[in-house]
Amino acid sequence: MDTLFFIFSKVVQFCIEPLNWLIVFVVLSLLFLSLRKTHLCKRFLLLALADLLLVGWLPTSEVLLRTLEDSVPKVQLAQMSEADFGGIIILGGAIEGGEIAVDRGEISIYSSAERVTKAFELIRKYPDLPFIFSGFSGRLSPKGISEADAFKQLVAEQGLPDKNAHYENQSRNTYENAMLMKPMILDLGAKGAKEADAPPKPWLLITSASHMYRSVKIFQKQGVEVIPVPVDYQTSNQLRWGKFDLEDGVQNWNKAMHEGIGLLAYWITGKI
Repeated sequence: MDTLFFIFSKVVQFCIEPLNWLIVFVVLSLLFLSLRKTHLCKRFLLLALADLLLVGWLPTSEVLLRTLEDSVPKVQLAQMSEADFGGIIILGGAIEGGEIAVDRGEISIYSSAERVTKAFELIRKYPDLPFIFSGFSGRLSPKGISEADAFKQLVAEQGLPDKNAHYENQSRNTYENAMLMKPMILDLGAKGAKEADAPPKPWLLITSASHMYRSVKIFQKQGVEVIPVPVDYQTSNQLRWGKFDLEDGVQNWNKAMHEGIGLLAYWITGKI
């Protein structure tokens, strides 16, 4: 069932991305032009133009994305000590461990690189805390090594301590991240507890700001208390009213739509 959900989510994601609709509108306009139905051709060209303007004018996507990014406030870690945390959770989605990484012998990091750099920072800052990196691949037909194995390689290259390192390399989405990590978190929490009846400590959760709300809800549903450490912000406090940027607009819309549909799907299926 989880595999069907994963495949269906990828199909839906492709269908909702605004730039894909632009291509559909252009193709349909050309089709109707070839059929000499110029009135329909013009209508679909207008839809394509409207889609292009909607995607490229940044405030339209920034409003949605900023709402997601601000939905979970930052916690001031400086006011807390290492003893307050149970460990560190790092969610995948920023590392490429596919064929190119295998062939070239170098691990590539995506635009969500702050997930990795923040993880390195906290691993150095809290060397006695256990950390878990979770992620296999979000691709339908993955090749190469898992994200978790790629992160393990990066940890070694950075010379970071690995005595408390743990890896989960089977999950394909956020729900599977939480579900497969839960036994590991409970086991590590029990081992680290000074008293048998001591309540479990919350774990620091690192992921992109736009992804944090859904992630927190999923871990809460699994009964795992987390402290959000959002990174990879894509919006500022001010909307860029006069800015038109198709590349940034596409990325913003894709992130916002991905999270919106993800929240709806997880709510319908009882995952949050």
